[in-house]
Amino acid sequence: MNISNLKKSGFALTPLFLAASILLSVALNLAAAGKERRIYVVTDLEGISGVYQFAQTRETDTPLARQAREYFMGDLAAVVRGLRDGGATDVLVLDGHGNQAMIPHLAEPGARYITGQPRPGFLIGLDSSFVGLVLLGYHAMMGTSNAVLHHTQSSKSENRYWYNGLESGELAQCAAIAGHFGVPPILVTGDDATCREAERFFGASCVTVSVKRGIAREAAELYPFQETRKALYRGARKAMRAIPHCKPYRLEWPVKAKMQFLSFENPSQPALQIREAVIPDGLHILDF
Repeated sequence: MNISNLKKSGFALTPLFLAASILLSVALNLAAAGKERRIYVVTDLEGISGVYQFAQTRETDTPLARQAREYFMGDLAAVVRGLRDGGATDVLVLDGHGNQAMIPHLAEPGARYITGQPRPGFLIGLDSSFVGLVLLGYHAMMGTSNAVLHHTQSSKSENRYWYNGLESGELAQCAAIAGHFGVPPILVTGDDATCREAERFFGASCVTVSVKRGIAREAAELYPFQETRKALYRGARKAMRAIPHCKPYRLEWPVKAKMQFLSFENPSQPALQIREAVIPDGLHILDF
């Protein structure tokens, strides 16, 4: 709407018309700003640069565990910077690792951070106003060959999950929750096996960044942090451009689910157990 052109044409600009024009312009600008800018980041620890032992992730107050959390904050900072420089106007980060990984005084400016347990639900704060999901520091599903720290939910009970017959890990579980709100995964970071799993479930449009190569469950070829942080930053910027091409991950609900796990009722002889259930929608996928 060009007001100067209306003046030249002799159109009468009444105060009411001017007020309506300004309000309309503000509304359109706000709508445009909110359409493609809010990003939800959910984090884990096993797929972070330099992390390759369960001693780094299962504990909280040991030298290895504290160091791993510093590594985590460095990876996270690179991604937050990349998202913001790529055009994100709001970045909400959820500390998704079970015993938490956030170090508040090392938080990168330009994002909001949720940490602490217990919480009312998993991906708290996620809704349809977000246009992209980032899965930072993730790992491949339980049983994946040559994958660093592979597991699904619990590495100790070695859980495995199938949804409508398709074995799935934590990447698919988180993306299914986001899919309930129509939010697509746009970036996945972790080892090379995690990146392959992401492409298999989410397609090639979802950007992946490998920060190490898996050799065995607790062995990896590590890359210098200076290189991985550059790759994470570039990947985050690229993910912002990929948003129009990424699709939400959706299952056919209700889902027939199967869970396999080790029971330790007899600690000297763990027993393999199987449970089955029907899950009504994505919001309840982690209830089983």
